[in-house]
Amino acid sequence: MHAAVTPFNDDGFVPWRELSVAEKASRATQQSFNFGIVVVGLVLTGGVGYFLYQDVFSPDSKTAYFNRAVDRIKRDPACLAVLGEAKKITAHGEETGNKWRRARPLASTLNTDAQGNDHLVMHFYVEGPLNNGIVNVHLIKRARHNEFEYKYLFVDVKGHQRIYLENADAKKSSGDSKKFKLFGVNWN
Repeated sequence: MHAAVTPFNDDGFVPWRELSVAEKASRATQQSFNFGIVVVGLVLTGGVGYFLYQDVFSPDSKTAYFNRAVDRIKRDPACLAVLGEAKKITAHGEETGNKWRRARPLASTLNTDAQGNDHLVMHFYVEGPLNNGIVNVHLIKRARHNEFEYKYLFVDVKGHQRIYLENADAKKSSGDSKKFKLFGVNWN
């Protein structure tokens, strides 16, 4: 004979055929609970993995666009002249009370306009050996398109002119002078 099996003391050593109906119910309850815990753990792990991918590793994440913007700044001759050597330029998000540099969140917003275009606007800081600056980025993903395009990417450094790495508005205005427009139609 064996000790009574309950959901709290069942170690699984008593074979199923030797259990009473109440003990079988206890074992089934315990196994169902354990299975539920495993399922909840898997769902939470999957959720963390999904959000980690979306926020950090996805090519469309704000972190990826931040890294691309920083790389562009480190390759731009005008930025290098104002900020200093590319290898010594660092970039970070907003200042917080946290002493860790890596804990500085990026200030960004993602909005959808009335036409269905997604607008990603970011603001972050760059520091170089010569100067510090503020970077502003505005990206647009047109409706039914897969990738963001730059509306603008510029660096403001105190005491210097604004440095545009991208400015779609300037491109439009310079390109519009070559086109003939009548009744809202570009005739080219």
